[in-house]
Amino acid sequence: MHELYQELIKCGNGVIVDAVMKCESVFLHHDKALVSLSGGADSDIILDLCQRVRREQPIEIEYAFFDTGIEYAATKEQLDYLEWSYQVEIKRLRAIKSIPVCCKEYGQPFASKYISMMIERLQNIGFEWDDCDSFQELWDKYGECRSGLRWWTNDFAKDKSKPSKFDIGYRRHLKEFMVENPPWFWISPKCCTYAKKKVAAKAIESSECDLTVTGVRKAEGGSRAFQNKCFDRGIGVDTYRPLFWFSDSDRQSYEAIFNISHSDCYEVWGFKRTGCVGCPYSRNLQADLETTKRHEPKIYFAVQKIFADAYEYTRMFNEFKEWQRCKTLQKE
Repeated sequence: MHELYQELIKCGNGVIVDAVMKCESVFLHHDKALVSLSGGADSDIILDLCQRVRREQPIEIEYAFFDTGIEYAATKEQLDYLEWSYQVEIKRLRAIKSIPVCCKEYGQPFASKYISMMIERLQNIGFEWDDCDSFQELWDKYGECRSGLRWWTNDFAKDKSKPSKFDIGYRRHLKEFMVENPPWFWISPKCCTYAKKKVAAKAIESSECDLTVTGVRKAEGGSRAFQNKCFDRGIGVDTYRPLFWFSDSDRQSYEAIFNISHSDCYEVWGFKRTGCVGCPYSRNLQADLETTKRHEPKIYFAVQKIFADAYEYTRMFNEFKEWQRCKTLQKE
């Protein structure tokens, strides 16, 4: 590791140095790692880091990519490039149920995984989207789906003047919007479950690894922002997130030090991040779709069909939020 540390010390970035040292330590205490790659910028760095550290450690590494059924051609080309450049094999693991199939069978994703899960639970009990803030009143009416009803009535919050991150009130104006515009289609986060989570669980079992590695970063926000450590001890299989404490600037520093190149999604199209193609959870959904339409029109038209209702509902919600914002400004 001597030459690697010399390069890192020259850059003067303590976060990167700490990440490399931690990675070396984690690898030292494990026999086999299953490293999940997405073809995105963070996973490019994960692969580079793992390959550099493994030169000094006897750990066995298996690389895997979870094919959801809708992937950018640019992402697949990047995976081919990585295999050639690092002389490794990246196993392409197909979804148990592809995203198009999941959306057809269970429902489309909307807003976030957690919100989609709560809506799905309420839909399953025939919820009528009552404009009600009393959990007990709704419990008396439905008698089931406690978590969903607590979410709807902001019952998770200890301080009732401030919604918990587990309450619908945490997503501003969502409840008012849904009362006025009940969803006409089924909503569900199960596309992620069957295209990624269950595939990952199956891969872990078949690989017989004792460590899983992902490129999750706390700075990406979402559920990641509520985690506070990069390593979790598990029963037989531990979980490690080497880039967990990397900021965007730390990532850029690593890229500059080791001359990391990314897929066309980043370097030609200008994406800041990639995920599932056209995912309705994306914060920059409309801009991402327009970019996809210019560069990969076939997959653009495919996701327009797959997520048609979710896109329309998201558009309506955004317009509702803008209308509420204008109302507030007028009052001021």
